[in-house]
Amino acid sequence: MNSKILSVTAVLLMAAPAVAAPVDLSDWTQEGSGNWVLGSGNNSVEQTQNVNPGVFYAPGNAQGRKLSGSIKVNTGGDDDYIGFVLGYNAGEINAAPGAADFLLIDWKQYDQGGYFGGVAKAGLAISHVTTGLTDDAGAWLHNPAFGVTELARGATLGSTGWEDFVEYTFDIEFTASSVKVFVNGALELDVMGSFSDGAFGFYNYSQANVIYAGIEETILPPVQPPVVGGVPEPATWAMLIAGFGLVGSVARRRRAVPTAAA
Repeated sequence: MNSKILSVTAVLLMAAPAVAAPVDLSDWTQEGSGNWVLGSGNNSVEQTQNVNPGVFYAPGNAQGRKLSGSIKVNTGGDDDYIGFVLGYNAGEINAAPGAADFLLIDWKQYDQGGYFGGVAKAGLAISHVTTGLTDDAGAWLHNPAFGVTELARGATLGSTGWEDFVEYTFDIEFTASSVKVFVNGALELDVMGSFSDGAFGFYNYSQANVIYAGIEETILPPVQPPVVGGVPEPATWAMLIAGFGLVGSVARRRRAVPTAAA
């Protein structure tokens, strides 16, 4: 009986729908280079300049949340980096070597050589950043010697760049042990690890007229701890209580049904 109650309760808890809430960008913060211009309604922002790396990030921490919206390069000029930061904390874009600890998701339109002794690759990637981001081989080439270590590239967009004037939808799920990035509904990045908490943010490097719009945030369902020997861990009791009432009423109705005589 206990195992049945736990199973039914788990189903009830997982069935609760998550609600996406519009994000007001008026209390977000700009750091590094760039000119971030809020749109009407404070639900979109455009970075208008072709400059060194810059971020525009939310207040508070983002682990346990999903950020959704759209991204579009609204110009036919240039071919450089657009994207996001995760687990970002104030001042990290200017941090000394080894003093930063956040994730960078960036997307370049075309391969491009001639700078910093290598080729900046087209496509979508996620990297771990341990120093500030500036106009150098770290941000440009994902060079670990400059504090940017690439972790993975997109499943289908790993070597495919964005297109001018095309709007892409994105969904980014961020937890302490997992990052998932969807583009136009397709899972592109799925990385496991141990990640520091911090803010969601938008990222731009040497690409003007990038628009982030329709931003929404959703609370992700909690990760369920394991059940040991049929008895839940103490931390799960609070979540289980909500389902016990319904389970009990179902059991009472079943007991009320008369049984046939032997």
